[in-house]
Amino acid sequence: MCDDDRPSGPLGRRALLVTGAAAALTLNGVSFAAADSDGRAGATTRKVTGRLPAGCPDYVHLPAEIPDGVREIAVSYTYDRPATPPGTAGNACDIGIFDERGTDLGGRGFRGWSGGARTEFFLRADDATPGYLPGPLNPGTWYIALGPYTVAPQGLTYEVTITLHYGSPGTPPEPSYPPQRAEGRGRSWYRGDNHLHSVHSDGKRTPAQIAALARAAGLDFITTTEHNTTSSHRAWEGLWGDDLLILTGEEVTTRNGHVVAMGTDPGVFIDWRYRARDAVFDRFARRIHRAGGLVIPAHPHATCIGCNWKFGYEEADAVEVWNGPFTLDDEVAIAEWDNALVAHAHDRGRFLPAVGHSDAHRDPDVIGLPQTVVHADALSRHAILDGIRKGHAYLAESSSLSLTFTATGPKGEHATIGDRLPVHDSTPVTIRLAVTGAPPDSTIRFLTDQGQRFTTPATGTATWHTTPANAAYVRAEVRHPTTTPGAPGPMAAMTNPIFLGQN
Repeated sequence: MCDDDRPSGPLGRRALLVTGAAAALTLNGVSFAAADSDGRAGATTRKVTGRLPAGCPDYVHLPAEIPDGVREIAVSYTYDRPATPPGTAGNACDIGIFDERGTDLGGRGFRGWSGGARTEFFLRADDATPGYLPGPLNPGTWYIALGPYTVAPQGLTYEVTITLHYGSPGTPPEPSYPPQRAEGRGRSWYRGDNHLHSVHSDGKRTPAQIAALARAAGLDFITTTEHNTTSSHRAWEGLWGDDLLILTGEEVTTRNGHVVAMGTDPGVFIDWRYRARDAVFDRFARRIHRAGGLVIPAHPHATCIGCNWKFGYEEADAVEVWNGPFTLDDEVAIAEWDNALVAHAHDRGRFLPAVGHSDAHRDPDVIGLPQTVVHADALSRHAILDGIRKGHAYLAESSSLSLTFTATGPKGEHATIGDRLPVHDSTPVTIRLAVTGAPPDSTIRFLTDQGQRFTTPATGTATWHTTPANAAYVRAEVRHPTTTPGAPGPMAAMTNPIFLGQN
């Protein structure tokens, strides 16, 4: 169990109580005096110290009894970082807050989360630290949420300082959310980056900087996806336009993997406080779908603690197989995804389209490296999400690189990315990939359920002939020159498959 806490105020030792959230414990609370009759109590501070041993539950909730007449809640915290043996993680502790509506999993009490990105935050009715939601500071039991991400063998000693400022509250701002549609080019290919972080979580860029960089990268749409908070949804006023559609979402960052909730309704929060063993992910995947969004497991084979995906793909709409500059993690994700294509081609599973995103946080991260290029009826939330869901998309490292990928039969039958060419098994099929903007010395690869079947220099249009009996699907890649003997080079672009044969 977690050790008892000892506050600097007059309260005694803390008892630990299990809460409704998965793998969480709640301490006894801290109380504050109310403002005087004239509302001139100034400010009151309480400090709470405690120690969390290795193996402590994922979340610890510190209740604070908030009286009437509070204008601002300010919280800061520190924790120790003792030396650890080689190969052993040290201390890392996240922080956030829930209001008087409580900490129930999926409940309405969420008011903000900064993870480990900052050591202090404030909330007022009219303003809040990025990552936190302004709004009424109603009296009742609020909860400071600590998330011991990793704990050293010696334990984690922390101090939380809570300061209440009294006075007249401000007026909560009316949120301004991005529109659901931009002018666009009608039915066309649209470029987007749907995994981005700003100062509203652990990024260093402002929304204004991200919007400018997205335009410079030739993107048509982006999705704001902060870790475990929706505070950025209202931060884009004046930054959208006919040339840039801004979708709202969240990177739901659990201890067993991250999921991009892409294109959810503005202001909809998706809880993250569970592991695969809690068997509740399907509940929150349904919540994403009810909010109009897509469930997209992010960087499923990343090596950071808690980053690789453990929830399975039954609820997913697509999978992020390429995250930022191309690495071995992405190679493994593509191989796993390709195995799933084989199962789908033989009626043993759903088609799970591939997407790619930058996951950009700060300089020198490149927004639009990679980007998902979607064939959609319009530059609108509905059309973009529909195009991704159907697999009408390819991935590219920049907007200078464009692909046209088709399969045709002898009688004019035609299919493109994400579609099926419904011809008989013995029908001859022509596969073509036209590439513009290919990197120097790059290579085109055609891959099927048997693996790589054709390769040629990326100097224009590549053509290959096959039949559905010989290839259940075909997908294309453009690769940079190899950097490891015997292995393909880093990815420059790749398509979703075209399926061949009658279903």
